[in-house]
Amino acid sequence: MTMVINSLVITAIIVTRKLHHPANYLICSLAVTDLLVAILVMPFSILYIQRESWVMGEAVCNVWLSVDITCCTCSILHLAAIALDRYWAITDAVEYSRKRTGIRAGITVAVVWFLSVLISLPPLLWRNHGGGPEEDQCLITHHHIAFTLYSTLGAFYIPLLLILILYYKIYRAAQTLFLRRGASRASQHSSMVNGTTLPSCPTDGDPQNPPEKSYSDPSTEGDRVRIAVKSPQSESRRERECSLRRQRISGTRERRAASTLGLILGAFVVCWMPFFLKEVIVNTCGSCSTSMELADFLTWLGYLNSLINPLIYTIFNEDFKKAFQRLVRCRLRL
Repeated sequence: MTMVINSLVITAIIVTRKLHHPANYLICSLAVTDLLVAILVMPFSILYIQRESWVMGEAVCNVWLSVDITCCTCSILHLAAIALDRYWAITDAVEYSRKRTGIRAGITVAVVWFLSVLISLPPLLWRNHGGGPEEDQCLITHHHIAFTLYSTLGAFYIPLLLILILYYKIYRAAQTLFLRRGASRASQHSSMVNGTTLPSCPTDGDPQNPPEKSYSDPSTEGDRVRIAVKSPQSESRRERECSLRRQRISGTRERRAASTLGLILGAFVVCWMPFFLKEVIVNTCGSCSTSMELADFLTWLGYLNSLINPLIYTIFNEDFKKAFQRLVRCRLRL
């Protein structure tokens, strides 16, 4: 499932011109990273769990551990990079729209991969230097606080703190933006009638509430008379209806933004927090240990994030939905 869904995201971005946007390049790079986890990490982990011992040799073990740590770290850092991109896009929209280019997105991806390798190397080097575990095991075990803090802070805790701060600021900025847009629409749709300003709101073609016209618009004499004779009670009622409608729209958007951010943060924390808590406890406490079953469960809970990422980051985007529908229809025809 992880391989299929991430492949679908990558294909949709490649073949759909409308999705050729720098913000989606980060989504595509995240999907590539999660696809590597599905292809190069998960199958070996399944075999390792099934055999209950490592039977593929020391060289393959080193490669597998390198890819595992680097790709999982890279996936997490991609989430932080996407949060940073969205923060700049909503807080400095005009200026950042000029800076948000394909080259900038490529540089961001390169930096993310470089940091991932930098974070992953020390534990791997220490494993080789320290002689490693038993021959039938493929693990990184040490009890050095410095190595543990370096790897866990860089791979999870610092990105988590950054994501929490950025998404909190994004939500507050979006909240302010919704309020400003509501006030702006109220001002733009006000009309002058008999020297009095009457707020009017867009009705989206509702036949029960036809839009009012003003003297500045091309209008018939009958329309002018109809507007002029409206009673103060109907004007007040219409103003209240417009205000309630704006509040409902703003509330809906805020709830949608909050639910989306909640899903992103919730999935990330639920999938990776238990694993990294275990890593800190086991590698800093000499007498602490976990069963192989629990360690495998927490590891695969982290891998699950590679399945959830493409769903969360694309399912709320209408362009992605349409692209997926076209791809599915094409495959059914074939």
